[in-house]
Amino acid sequence: MTLLAALTLSLVMAALAAIPSASVALVITRSATHGVKNGSAVASGIVVGDLVFVTMAIFGMSFLAEAMGAFFAIFKYIGGAYLIWLGVGLIRSNQQVLLQSDCCRGSTLLTSFASGLVLTLGDVKAILFYASLFPAFVDMASLTVATIAIIVTITILVVGGVKLVYAFAAHSIVSRLERRHTKKCMRKTAGVLMIGAGTYLIVKA
Repeated sequence: MTLLAALTLSLVMAALAAIPSASVALVITRSATHGVKNGSAVASGIVVGDLVFVTMAIFGMSFLAEAMGAFFAIFKYIGGAYLIWLGVGLIRSNQQVLLQSDCCRGSTLLTSFASGLVLTLGDVKAILFYASLFPAFVDMASLTVATIAIIVTITILVVGGVKLVYAFAAHSIVSRLERRHTKKCMRKTAGVLMIGAGTYLIVKA
């Protein structure tokens, strides 16, 4: 892979990762309600899910994704249900402090990671997207270990980096808002967005 191809692929993946989506909403909400560590954990789960799809696309396993379409659809329903549950919880919460401590329990971080992973695995079409994207930048018939390593590195740094920007931005914004009324409105707004994203994910499945 040439340097130009690597840079172009990075820009394309960065633009796609930055587009508002259910995964972006989840990163923002977890970061705003449970601290930046949880937002980062969601981002990590998203990256791992993307790496699964990238690996399948690289090794020409798109056929397997189609054959297991029903299996991957389960993840989409689980992810959608989780987003709805999270949204309802935010709306009904009487919690006065929106931003919780970053000293999170391991179980909470694991939940955040798992939610990002499950949500990403629910988008089985991502495999087909990567399978059609990569040939524009590399010769899939003669992939080398170095090229695969570059693609994996780009995925980790670009996708993970963009999601982390959202996590830190949400944390920074919320930490500057001290008024209880503002926090309550933000919590309910985040809840509505989560319910909408979850419903869209299930309907689209």
